[in-house]
Amino acid sequence: MAAPRNRSAAVEAEAGARRQGDSGVELALPSDTAAAAPLCPHGPTLLFVKVNRGKEETRRFYACSACRDRKDCNFFQWEDEKLSGARLAAREAHNQRCQPPLSRTQCVERYLRFIELPLSQRKFCRSCQQLLLPDDWGDHHEHQMVGDVSVTQLRRPSQLLYPLENKKTNAQYLFADRTCQFLVDLLSALGFRRVLCVGTPRYSQFYMEDSFCYYNMFNHHFFDGKAALEVCRAFLQEDKGEGVILVTDPPFGGLVEPLANTFKKLIAMWKEGQSQDESHKELPIFWIFPYFFESRICQFFPSFCMLDYQVDYDNHALYKHGKKGRKQSPVRIFTNIPPNKIILPTEEGYRFCPLCQRYVSLENQHCEHCDSCTSKDGRKWNHCFLCKKCVKPSWIHCSICNHCAVPDHSCEGTKDGCFICGELDHKRSTCPNIGTSKKANKAVRKQKQRKSNKMKMETTEGRSMNHTSVTGRKKRRERAHQYLCS
Repeated sequence: MAAPRNRSAAVEAEAGARRQGDSGVELALPSDTAAAAPLCPHGPTLLFVKVNRGKEETRRFYACSACRDRKDCNFFQWEDEKLSGARLAAREAHNQRCQPPLSRTQCVERYLRFIELPLSQRKFCRSCQQLLLPDDWGDHHEHQMVGDVSVTQLRRPSQLLYPLENKKTNAQYLFADRTCQFLVDLLSALGFRRVLCVGTPRYSQFYMEDSFCYYNMFNHHFFDGKAALEVCRAFLQEDKGEGVILVTDPPFGGLVEPLANTFKKLIAMWKEGQSQDESHKELPIFWIFPYFFESRICQFFPSFCMLDYQVDYDNHALYKHGKKGRKQSPVRIFTNIPPNKIILPTEEGYRFCPLCQRYVSLENQHCEHCDSCTSKDGRKWNHCFLCKKCVKPSWIHCSICNHCAVPDHSCEGTKDGCFICGELDHKRSTCPNIGTSKKANKAVRKQKQRKSNKMKMETTEGRSMNHTSVTGRKKRRERAHQYLCS
């Protein structure tokens, strides 16, 4: 299994946006009655707002949902900006030019012709990342090609596709074989017969129309329209929704909120096939993401829990099995499946905790004060009685900050919390003082406007007086000149 690293188009990574300073960019969810978002090559754009600590929000703008670097997609439009017909037509033409060279129908037709070829004629162009038909060979004779492509390779496209290297847009990391095998065995043991993999756009040429949809996970956009949406709906609702699970490995830089909104829409699509008696059921989900997003994910999905299983990647410098990799891998599985039903492999360093009723890492010891196996990174954490919770072994309690942190931390660092009042228990969007803040900011703006108008008036009066003075001197010089000449 693999997941391309297409990144959500928010300007900053969610994990660190609040620590970068006193400003940030937030996702602004439009209302149901709001106008449709403008389109970029990656589908409907997302609406963002730049916020400043203690200040009112500024103008809202639309940006690409899939790219964080404007070099990859430079779409930008103010929410209230009006575009001319010529600009809209030019944008539509640009969006069409940026679409994949082959449509889904063409991909399917080529695939059917490809599998009918004898083994000796099945070739794959590594340079273009494309299955080749005999008519294509002449255009690719100078490229790096793979011959004798077997059915096994077609069933595992990651064996043919090169991982992409642009980390900001589409870097791709592949699950290690041991992780793949664990996931396959686990899904089988849990009784799942169908898997909806969200986040594999490069696999388009390897699947039939009823097995693949060209889709953007950050805006719930089906590029092939209603027909593709119905393919997804039919897959989710097959057998009344029984035996299906959603598995996703999104880009780690992607914002959690648009991903959560997308998954909720897929859940709603799955629930349409449920009866009234089964309305309490949930679509089973495996969301593979770094452990430090736990609170954010659980904010949108309170029924989710994080498994201790550490996900390994083959082609990642750190997130792989080994001395430099596995212990540092922060990637975990978030799921709404009860953890006591999920058995982690003991041969890979996991044990069952009878008190927590779940499998945990060997070094994740049960804390009697927290009444839980508290470690998030696989190491033994220490309980801090002042913080009343377990913390990483390298952390110490800081009397100035009044919480645990790394020894060389800055006590004056920017804190998380509300940009308006500074409290840590809520965000700007849910601040009870947001109305007061807007009124105060409005009053400040009016005061500044009056001051600015006053300064302009004084400047104008000064200029007028200076002009009068200059005119008077000029007239006196003219009279003196006339007197001398007379």
